[in-house]
Amino acid sequence: MEYTKYMADRVKTMKGSAIREMFKRMADPEIISLAGGNPAAELFPGDELSKIAGKILMTSPTLALQYGTTDGYPKMKDCARKRAEKVNSVGENDEILIMTGANQGIDLTAKAVLNKGDKIIVESPSFIGSLNAFRTYEAELLGVTVEDDGMSMEELEKTLQNNSDAKIIYTIPTFQNPTGVTMSLEKRKKMLELASKYDVLILEDNPYGDLRFSGEDVPTVKSLDTEGRVIYAGSFSKILSPGMRLGYIVAPAPLAEKIEVLKQVNDVHTPMLTQLMCVEFMKKYDIDKYIAKNRELYGKKCACMIENMEKYFPEGKVKWVTPEGGLFLWCECPTITDISPVVEKCLEKKVAIVPGSNFAIDMFAPSNMFRLNYSSATLENIAEGVKRIGEVLTELL
Repeated sequence: MEYTKYMADRVKTMKGSAIREMFKRMADPEIISLAGGNPAAELFPGDELSKIAGKILMTSPTLALQYGTTDGYPKMKDCARKRAEKVNSVGENDEILIMTGANQGIDLTAKAVLNKGDKIIVESPSFIGSLNAFRTYEAELLGVTVEDDGMSMEELEKTLQNNSDAKIIYTIPTFQNPTGVTMSLEKRKKMLELASKYDVLILEDNPYGDLRFSGEDVPTVKSLDTEGRVIYAGSFSKILSPGMRLGYIVAPAPLAEKIEVLKQVNDVHTPMLTQLMCVEFMKKYDIDKYIAKNRELYGKKCACMIENMEKYFPEGKVKWVTPEGGLFLWCECPTITDISPVVEKCLEKKVAIVPGSNFAIDMFAPSNMFRLNYSSATLENIAEGVKRIGEVLTELL
């Protein structure tokens, strides 16, 4: 039976994440994955959370297992508010909504703002999950190049000048996915200036901001906003557990109201049990000490990856920017146009990387870039995986 004719036009050309598809090919336990975006599993507070969950189900089963409010359990909203206030990202007219992962917040914000054919300005490259959300609502994606210090402001202004009907700018300014770069303070201020001048919203996605292991903190775009122009997406996935699916949106009240209505028809509410677990964990333990452990480990893993890249990658054939935090490192091979043969050959050598095309506006165009993840593999596997990649690059470049 042919099912294409039953599909909505907006999904017919959509392509799933190669990262997720790659996982299907990685059932082989010998494969070293430097492809995903998973936090380090060895850091998960499994013992603490299992005790917390057991206590909740014993003492508050009705609260944990019954329906909750769409906007979030009040104490969970307080936890999210404290995280956002820590980086000055809550305005006096803002509301906080708990999301089933920050990705849901991005998706529902897009759904609330974008009509078919509306233009949204995005970093190029950018996170595939968000790009696919925007594509779902049949928006036109306008890419702006990511430079070593973040989105090009000259290119952004030209894009705004040529597209006066653009509605929103989507940015991951801190430890950007996939490039790992951080937008400078000057560029953040300029972005707000341009957004005000051309009257567009900014959607700031900040899932990695807590994971700085070198350099100095840079204020969030939201913290610099004086007009209520920035919608801020935060996450507990990278600092506590991705499987708990907890994120939040900070948005001006009129927008938050519409996003909340959309969430009602999406999943009614974020699971109460995981909200209660997060609240109890935050109350009982020092989350900042826990985050510090994440930072220390990711700093070691990133340093290990770069040390081995310098050792094994062919000299002058691969360019990268050293990240100051986050989970990712972005590589470019200037002497070729398509990284696909490298990706396939790496898989043959039992190591997985992600081609840059997955993060492009045009997913079908060849790319000479690839993304590496250093958070989830062991130090030994990082060293061995990079060595194998280096052998492939030396052979094919």
